[in-house]
Amino acid sequence: MSGKRIIHAPRGSERSCKGWHQEAAVRMLMNNLDPDVAEAPDRLVVYGGTGRAARSWEAFDAIVRSLRELENDETLLVQSGKPVGKFRTHDEAPRVLIANSNLVGQWNNYAEFNRLERLGLTMYGQMTAGSWIYIGSQGIVQGTFETFAAAGVKHFDGSLEGKFVLTGGLGGMGGAQPLAATMNGALLLGVDVDPARIEKRLKSGYCDKIAWSLDEALKLIDNARKDREAISVGLVGNCADVLPEIVKRGIVPDVLTDQTSAHDALNGYVPHGISLDDALALRRENPEEYIERAMHSMAVHVEAMLALQNKGAVTFDYGNNIRAQAKKAGVENAFNIPGFVPEYIRPLFCEGRGPFRWVALSGDASDIARTDRLALELFPKNQTLARWMKLARERIQFQGLPARICWLGYGERAEFGVAMNELVKRGEIKAPIVIGRDHLDAGSVASPNRETEGMLDGSDAIADWALLNALINTAAGAASVIRNMPAWSWWQMAAKTPNAGLSASSPATPARAFSATPTPVIRKRSSLLGNARSTSRCGHERGIKRRIRSRGYHAKTDRVRAEFF
Repeated sequence: MSGKRIIHAPRGSERSCKGWHQEAAVRMLMNNLDPDVAEAPDRLVVYGGTGRAARSWEAFDAIVRSLRELENDETLLVQSGKPVGKFRTHDEAPRVLIANSNLVGQWNNYAEFNRLERLGLTMYGQMTAGSWIYIGSQGIVQGTFETFAAAGVKHFDGSLEGKFVLTGGLGGMGGAQPLAATMNGALLLGVDVDPARIEKRLKSGYCDKIAWSLDEALKLIDNARKDREAISVGLVGNCADVLPEIVKRGIVPDVLTDQTSAHDALNGYVPHGISLDDALALRRENPEEYIERAMHSMAVHVEAMLALQNKGAVTFDYGNNIRAQAKKAGVENAFNIPGFVPEYIRPLFCEGRGPFRWVALSGDASDIARTDRLALELFPKNQTLARWMKLARERIQFQGLPARICWLGYGERAEFGVAMNELVKRGEIKAPIVIGRDHLDAGSVASPNRETEGMLDGSDAIADWALLNALINTAAGAASVIRNMPAWSWWQMAAKTPNAGLSASSPATPARAFSATPTPVIRKRSSLLGNARSTSRCGHERGIKRRIRSRGYHAKTDRVRAEFF
C-alpha cells in the first residue's frame, strides 16, 4: 500500500482521454492525491483516518489506464477503489459508477470490514475521498461557517464575535474549523495530537498560530480577546488530556464541539496517555489493545464535554460519531449532547439547500474568479451567498486544482450548471468545470447520528433515500455516481458529479442531473417536517426553462420537471 509517489492533476485544455468526462475523472482522482490536498497521499489516504482514493497503487494505475481507454459510450465500474469492468452503455450515461465499502447487513461490522480490507478486497472511501471530489478543507468550510453563524444567532444575540470556541481535530474535515470560526469573529482553540496537521493548516492560512502547551494556547486566546481580534490556535495535544484539564481549571468555553476522527477507533482516533509515535506503533502491533484504549479515551473526552456543557458551554456533536462511540464505552448520557444538523442547519435541508462544489480543470484560478462572478450575477438577492463569496475570495487558499464551494438551493444548482456550460462555450473560461453535489443533506445521506438525526416520523435509520438518490442521478445522466457505506454502518450516502462546460454537451444535461436531486425535500415532506417545500412543478423549474428557451433549446426535450407526492 505504501510508496513514495507524487501525484498532481494535469492542467490546461489538452486532454489525455477520449472525452472530457473521462478526463475530469482522471484529474479529480489525481487531485485527491495531490500533497497539498491529501492527508497521507503516499498511502492513498485523502482524509478521514483511512479514506482512500484507490485501493492500492496497482488499482490507481488501472483506474487511470481504464479511464484513458474508455470510449464516450462506455461506463467504467469501480468496486471499492478497484476497476472491475467496463460496459457499452450510451453517450449520456455516467462514465463512472462507483460503490465503496458496502457489506451485507449481517457482516456489516468493524471487525469484518478490517479483515476484508487487510485481504485487499475493499477499502474505506469516506465521503469524497473514494468519490474523487475532495477539494481540501474548503469542502467543509462554508458548512462549518454557516453552522457557527447559526450558533451565534441562536445563542449569542446574532454573532460569535469575541466568543471562545473549543474543539478537537484539525485533519481533513476538522481543519476547516479554525478559518470558519475566525470568519465569524470568534477565538478558536483547536486540539490535535498530530502537529503535522496543525502545520498544514498554518501553511494553508486556515489556522493562525500553533501552541505546544495549554498555558501557551490560553495566553494567545486571552491576548486576542483583549485586543478584540479573532484568532485561531492549534494546540498540540490529546483532547482526552486537554479537555479534562480545562474542566479542572474551571474554564468554560462559549461553544464546544469536536471533529476528531472518532468514527474510526483504530485508524482515526488516537488514545491518550501515550505519545503519537507509541500510539502508531501500538496500532500496528496490537490493534485490539489500541481500539480498547481509543474507546476509553473517547469516553473520557465526552465526559469532559458533558461536564463543560453542564457548566454552560453551548455543546454539539459535529457528525463524527463520538457520542455513539462514548456510549459504547459506557457513557450512557452521551446523547445529551445534541447533533449539529437538528440544532442548526435542518431548515436549509428542508428547502433543498446544501453544499455544491466546482473545480476548474484548467488549473487557472481566474476560471474560479469568473464562476464566482457568475454565481453573484445569477442570484443577486442571495445575501448569504454574497457574504460567503466575499469571505472565500479574501480568506481561502486553493489546495490542488482551484475550486469553490457554496450552498445553493434546489433549482439554483441546475441553473448555475447550465450557465457555466455557456461560459466554456463562449471561451470565458479555459477548460470544463467539474461540479460535485456530494453529501450533507437528508436525501443523499442516511445517517441517524448526523443528517437524519431526529426525523419526526422516526425514520432516522431508513437508508432507501440514499439508494434512490444514486439511482435517479444515474438515470439523469450524471457523469459519475458513487454509492458509499462504511462498514461500521452509521451512515450511507450517494454522491454524484455532473460535469459542466462540455462544448459538445446539451445544457439539458446539467439541468437534468441537478434537478434529479429533490430527495432531501421529498424526505422532509415524507417525514412530516412541515416547512419542506413541495409543488407539482418546482418554482425553480420555470426559471430554468425560460433560460433554456432563451438560448434556443427545445423546451420539450430540455424541460426539467419534479413532482413531489
